[in-house]
Amino acid sequence: MKEAQRIQKSRKTKETDIALELLLYGKGSGHIQSGIGFFDHMLEALSKHALLDLTLQCKGDVYVDGHHSIEDCGILLGQAFKEAIYPAAGIERFGNASVVMDEACAECDIDVSNRAFLVFDTHAYKLPFKGMVGSLDVELVEEFFRALCFNANLSVHIVLKRGKNLHHIIEAIFKAFGVALRRALHPNPRICIPSTKGVL
Repeated sequence: MKEAQRIQKSRKTKETDIALELLLYGKGSGHIQSGIGFFDHMLEALSKHALLDLTLQCKGDVYVDGHHSIEDCGILLGQAFKEAIYPAAGIERFGNASVVMDEACAECDIDVSNRAFLVFDTHAYKLPFKGMVGSLDVELVEEFFRALCFNANLSVHIVLKRGKNLHHIIEAIFKAFGVALRRALHPNPRICIPSTKGVL
C-alpha cells in the first residue's frame, strides 16, 4: 500500500480556476465550494463514505452553466486519485456497494485497474435522465464520473437499480461510488500486487 500523503493540485483555464487537496486515507471530511450547491453536497457525501479528506474550491463560469465547473472538478479529482493510488499494491483492488436512498437504489462496482472505463446505466429511471436538482444539471452527473474515471484510471460501473426521485437517485450514486472506492482501496497485507500481471 502506498504511504498516505496529501495531494495538492490546481487547474486554471479560461473557464475555471480550481484548487484541491486530497488525503486518500482520511476521516471523511469534505470542504467543497464549487458554486453549485447540490454538487458540493454530493462531493461531501462521497468524501464521507469513502473516508477520504477533500478540500476543493472552484471558481467557474456558472453564469454560462455548470458544465465546465463540474467536468473540470472531475478531471482534477481524477488526477489527484491517480497520483495517490498508483502504483497500486497491498489493496483489495475490487470494490462493490449498493446504496439505498428511500425508493432509490444505486450500485457501483470499481476495479482499481490503472485502466479507464465507465459504464453509467440509468435505464431503470423510466424518463430521460434530465432536469435540475437545485442548481445541478442532472446530465452533468455522468460527465463528472466520466472525467473522474478517465483521469484516475479507474474502471467503474454505475447502475441505477430503481428510483423515481432525482435527488435520491443522484445521492445514492455518489454514496455508492464512495463506499465502493473505500472497499477497493482497503489495505490487505496479504496482497502485494493485486494482479497476475505483477503490476498495476
